[in-house]
Amino acid sequence: MTASVRVFFEQRPVGTIDVSKDGPGFSYDPAWLGLRGAFPISTAMPQKSERIPSDIFLPWAANLLPENEQLRTVGQLLGMAAGDVIGLLSAIGGDTAGALSIGQPGRTASVHWRPMVKTGDLENLIEELPNKPFLAGEEGVSMSLAGVQAKLAVAVDDAGRICIPMNGSPSTHILKPDSRRLWGSVHNEAFCLTLAKRLRIPTSEITTGEAGERTFLLAKRYDRTKVESRWRRLHQEDFCQALGKPPSAKYESNRTGIRGPGLKDMFEAARQFLPPTDTVRLLDMVVVNVLACNTDAHAKNYSIMIRSGGASLAPMYDVMCGEVWETVTKNSAQKIAGESRGERLTGQHWQRFARECGLNPKQVLERVGALAKAAIKEAPASETEVAEMPAGGHEILIRTREAVERRARTLLAQLADLEGGPDAEPVDEGNAAQPASAA
Repeated sequence: MTASVRVFFEQRPVGTIDVSKDGPGFSYDPAWLGLRGAFPISTAMPQKSERIPSDIFLPWAANLLPENEQLRTVGQLLGMAAGDVIGLLSAIGGDTAGALSIGQPGRTASVHWRPMVKTGDLENLIEELPNKPFLAGEEGVSMSLAGVQAKLAVAVDDAGRICIPMNGSPSTHILKPDSRRLWGSVHNEAFCLTLAKRLRIPTSEITTGEAGERTFLLAKRYDRTKVESRWRRLHQEDFCQALGKPPSAKYESNRTGIRGPGLKDMFEAARQFLPPTDTVRLLDMVVVNVLACNTDAHAKNYSIMIRSGGASLAPMYDVMCGEVWETVTKNSAQKIAGESRGERLTGQHWQRFARECGLNPKQVLERVGALAKAAIKEAPASETEVAEMPAGGHEILIRTREAVERRARTLLAQLADLEGGPDAEPVDEGNAAQPASAA
């Protein structure tokens, strides 16, 4: 007996997931294939009439779900096994990363947003998240976000109130509470994303907030846009999905038996699916992650926007400086020319990385130097900007700024050791943060 689950873009059927003895597969709806403006659900699954088999579809679908303890908790709340990917998506896939709603049509209106109006409502919700991820099991709520971090898809109405989307309504923001395990996580991430923005890297629009004793980061979803009075979903996928890897293999080095995506794989995918300018943008993101000491920049923390006319690189997100916490690994999620420690990267490493990824070594060195100098210049202003957000300042801002400045100076010194490398002396940045041709 074969079960089936329909997949929608807003009210339009996109296709059907069928679950047979061979595993879950996907078939595009014939009407979707003939629709002007239709898009593929993945760069790895172009629009065609043939059924997409389980070995291609299942890793993509699994990447829409939370991971580890959050996934186990959701499964327990819903009475489903953590490995029942399609069953879980049927229950919590009404509002996912990207444009698709699984199991039910998606709405575009805000009439089904439930505002947090009482004092303490938002704080209580944040406190409950570890035991009730995504409010799983609550009537009318159906949402899923990937990753291991506790977070919630919310909406912000015209009055600025944080709301819970109900009955297939779209979320507009992602709320990430402070972490009990990582002291100052909200301000740390706000600093890193603000710095990236000041370096002219496209990022999610963010602010901070307070709910009683808790603080949170509020990030506007780049895969949602308001058109007049309607909230439209935009489609996206992360690089694990694009490269056909399950979420358990998101790290380049892992123990699943499946090789995780490396930077070479990601740049190959960028050349295949994205415009040439996005290869430069991807390089910028890699360099900024090194400058930010972000050791968790794995393949699921880079994404691709998918439209009917093609694909483009998504804005930067999920960036935190791991250097400020003793309990966080100092090894990067992806190696650069075989080196996993950012402070050890030399000019030779960047040259080898450039050749491996099909980039121009000289221009990569210039870009690394320019971004490092710009980071030193913009770090103090980034600290000030975050301190002026609603959650105010935090001691970790100073530590994060100092860690980034220290990393930038180390990179510049090690680039200068390379004959003909960029000068390590600070210079007027001017247009240092403007993209250079590196492809």
